[in-house]
Amino acid sequence: MRIAIDGPAGAGKSTVAKKLAGLLGYDYIDTGAMYRAVALAALSAGIPGDDEEALTRLAESLTIEQVWRQDGTTLKVFLNGRDVTREIRTPEVSRFVSVIAQVPGVRQQLTAKQRAMAASGRVVMEGRDIGTVVLPDAEKKFFLTASVEERARRRFLEITGQGYDATLEEQIREIAARDARDESRAVAPLMPAPDAVVIDTTGKSPDQVVAEMAALVRGG
Repeated sequence: MRIAIDGPAGAGKSTVAKKLAGLLGYDYIDTGAMYRAVALAALSAGIPGDDEEALTRLAESLTIEQVWRQDGTTLKVFLNGRDVTREIRTPEVSRFVSVIAQVPGVRQQLTAKQRAMAASGRVVMEGRDIGTVVLPDAEKKFFLTASVEERARRRFLEITGQGYDATLEEQIREIAARDARDESRAVAPLMPAPDAVVIDTTGKSPDQVVAEMAALVRGG
């Protein structure tokens, strides 16, 4: 079975997807980490966000690997053989990644890589367009959401927990701006698949959300 999990930034997709994959004994694929890897590479190479041709060539040339330990906790991301798990989570990459994600050629290159990664099944894949574009025929689809304030609070705690400076007000502005970009982009805009189960995670713990999803997966 292939399980697709989509939703906006801060909805809890990564935490829930990891837990669900660990519970089911499935592989976990974080497609957002792949876009972050491209963003990191572009920043390192000095490629601006409006140079779509260069960004597309870059995305095609990169080797992006994910190593998942089926303990439900650990995902390592490698860019051209180098561990960039922490580097791709910096605020600078977070601000640039939604710009990268709007480039049609980048999306085309990464979609092909993501489909190849999911070809064998038994995978939980999360991102922004998994159920609508990457795996439109996935056996189970979920769309997680939450209020802007809740998502900003989660992101604020994540960033400050990593030792970076941030304010809650700044995160609210960035989350709202990212939502606008993700929902209005010309290619693969953020939206629930018609057959996705929509789950509002506001006020729910990750374990509660995982239990709800697992029941639906196991129930057929």
